[in-house]
Amino acid sequence: MTSQMIYTALPGLPLVRPGDDLAAMILEGLERAALVLRNGDVFVVTQKVVSKAEARLINLDDVDPSPEAIFLAEEIQKDPRLVEVILRESNQVLRKRADLIIVEHKLGFICANAGVDHSNIQGMGERQGEWVSMLPENPDASAQKLRQRIQAATGAQIGVLIIDSHGRAWRLGTVGVAIGVAGFPALLDLRGRPDLYGDPLQITQVGLADEIAAGASVLMGQADERRPVIHVRGLPYNLREGSLSEILRPKKLDLFR
Repeated sequence: MTSQMIYTALPGLPLVRPGDDLAAMILEGLERAALVLRNGDVFVVTQKVVSKAEARLINLDDVDPSPEAIFLAEEIQKDPRLVEVILRESNQVLRKRADLIIVEHKLGFICANAGVDHSNIQGMGERQGEWVSMLPENPDASAQKLRQRIQAATGAQIGVLIIDSHGRAWRLGTVGVAIGVAGFPALLDLRGRPDLYGDPLQITQVGLADEIAAGASVLMGQADERRPVIHVRGLPYNLREGSLSEILRPKKLDLFR
């Protein structure tokens, strides 16, 4: 088992715009980094560039807020057009306070503002107005598409994670978490594996996708760093097929809703 993991930000990726070929950009970034892919390598890709490439952007001037959005916007002091987009992307509003809505996203996880975001967004074409991004419609499928393109071009068997920055209920600060998984063991079940003294682990399951996502997020940064794709080498576990659903806690086991 490897005792070292290496995270490398692919250099020189251009700003991604709707319709861009993200897989081709990643392959070009590999060449600039002088990296030759190996079996077991992993790419970690920030959600924002996937959403941009897939044109998951909306101009708030085009949004007609519903009565529900208008009522909620007045309560939490947000733009009702933005609240309308958040509600469209959500299954349920779970908590709210001034300037913040915690929801169950349509994809099944809990997050702030349904992942709808103003930062690092520029509109399509010359259209003026206030633009926001939404999460990819199917991040697992987006990750799988990137994986297949890169594997076809290089011959290497790889994993791909699409990640976003999420807050945590009991701690301050955001961390990177996986929202899309392809060819990667999102949840690592270590139950039955012996500990140092030979006693079998009873309950240990590791959110491996989130652990790798958090490490990559440190290197990506959160502002103007322009490092949206991270190459990871040395994962100490074998790749396998995986999906986001592995790491979503079932509602019946959720003690906090």
